[in-house]
Order: sequence, then structure tokens, then C-alpha cells
Amino acid sequence: MTNPIETKVIKGRWNQTQHEAKKQWSKLTEEDLDYINGDKDKLIEKVRERYGHDAESAELEYKSWASALTTGNDR
Repeated sequence: MTNPIETKVIKGRWNQTQHEAKKQWSKLTEEDLDYINGDKDKLIEKVRERYGHDAESAELEYKSWASALTTGNDR
């Protein structure tokens, strides 16, 4: 399960964190980032769509990214 605090931080700071999302997943377009607007489920959906990952893989990628982003650890 994803940490709800991480999800809240990412959504609340989307103007900043979307740049980190673009670094992590370079195939995301500006339109994707606008659509996602900090929403965890939409981000996972777009990662699946752009990279062909299954739901579990995309969720794990998100968890790793969100954890590193909110704790300041390198991925």
C-alpha cells in the first residue's frame, strides 16, 4: 500500500514534483502531466500506457519514486 502522506505531498506540490516525474518517466508528455495533476492513479495509468507495464510493476515504480522523492533519497 502506498503511503498516504507521500501521495498527499506529491499532489499538493505537483507544480514542483511533475518535473521529477518527467525525469523519472521521460516518455510522459506535457499533456500527460497536465492530465495527471498530482493524482497517483492517473500517474500509474500513464506509466502503464507509455511504458507497457502491468499494474503491479507500475505501482511498484510509483511507490519507489514517491518514497525517494518525499524522503530525499536517491532512486
